[in-house]
Amino acid sequence: MNKLLFLLIVPVFSLAQSPKEFELKGQLNLTKPVDWVYLRYVTGEQSVMDSIQPNNGEFKFKGKIAEPVVATLITRFKQQGEDKPAREFVQLFLEPSKMEFSAKDSLKNNSFKGSAGHPDFTALIKRQESYNSKFEVLYDQYDSLQKAGDKVGQKKSEDAINKLNDEMNEAVYASFLKTHSNSNAALFALKQYAGYDLDPAKVEPIFNSLPASTRTWPSAKALQERIVIAKKTAIGNYAMEFTQNDTLGKPVSLSSFKGKYVLVDIWASWCGPCRKENPNVVRVFNKFKDRNFTILSVSLDRPDAKDKWLAAIHKDELTWTHVSDLKYWDNEVAKQYGIRAIPQNILLDPQGKIIARNLRGDDLDVKLTEVFSKLQKAS
Repeated sequence: MNKLLFLLIVPVFSLAQSPKEFELKGQLNLTKPVDWVYLRYVTGEQSVMDSIQPNNGEFKFKGKIAEPVVATLITRFKQQGEDKPAREFVQLFLEPSKMEFSAKDSLKNNSFKGSAGHPDFTALIKRQESYNSKFEVLYDQYDSLQKAGDKVGQKKSEDAINKLNDEMNEAVYASFLKTHSNSNAALFALKQYAGYDLDPAKVEPIFNSLPASTRTWPSAKALQERIVIAKKTAIGNYAMEFTQNDTLGKPVSLSSFKGKYVLVDIWASWCGPCRKENPNVVRVFNKFKDRNFTILSVSLDRPDAKDKWLAAIHKDELTWTHVSDLKYWDNEVAKQYGIRAIPQNILLDPQGKIIARNLRGDDLDVKLTEVFSKLQKAS
């Protein structure tokens, strides 16, 4: 299923690096009088929201960033009888340099100078947006099928969404990277192409083609770490050992499940898509629990929410082993396995080898049916 719709994704922060100054000067000549101008962006581990009241349409922002970042420029118009002031916004590819922005009548009618990567960034966004209408049709179709309880139709709709998502990634981001690896927007494009569950065979060669200077940027180093982890957790590799405490505070190790087929299920009580998927996991568990199959759930619940974790386990009738260090997105297993979105899962064979990943809906049932059918024939 499309990752953005059906997963909750961890906020992404860059690694520490000496930031450089930027300056953004602006001139607005819009049809409505502007009350405030806001600039929102993320630098390092800090989410910044700067604001200023323009003087005769002029404004200036200064700050520090360690690398080019996507920023949002927002204008709030003066209240003119409405309940809330209207707003407009536009995305800018902010770089550590001196930049100038101007807009006439509307923010969409703008000129932005001083950012070498901005033209490529806007071209990428425009090409991606050309797929939006196609996605909307498929999403509406999926919702209708879901309400009708048509699981066969839902699966076909999911496949169509995934196919369109892959098509978009190749047509928009991969094609751009083939000819624009030196662009300041190339790393942005590669991160979009990689997605939450990157394929190292596709991503690593492109990463290595980026300029050496780009590969020193904080988010480039973070992406490189993700590539390393993805290679370690690829299908065919043995799962990395870990130990966390269960609901009673007793340590449980992954290796203690050797000899069984094990689904390592990463979720959280606060995660809506996870809770929505739980009935499917329960159904499959009950079907195969007597056939050398079990589940080990790892929760990304918050430090102060053990009671909510336990309540969700009880309410959703998740009658298998559960562990967590209650560190939210800093969960040690999540970091070890490069988990950046949930729900996710990893299916292991009795030797601890990874044989499948991210099986949702009926896919887990289909995979286990295939596994145990082969075992039965072999015996």
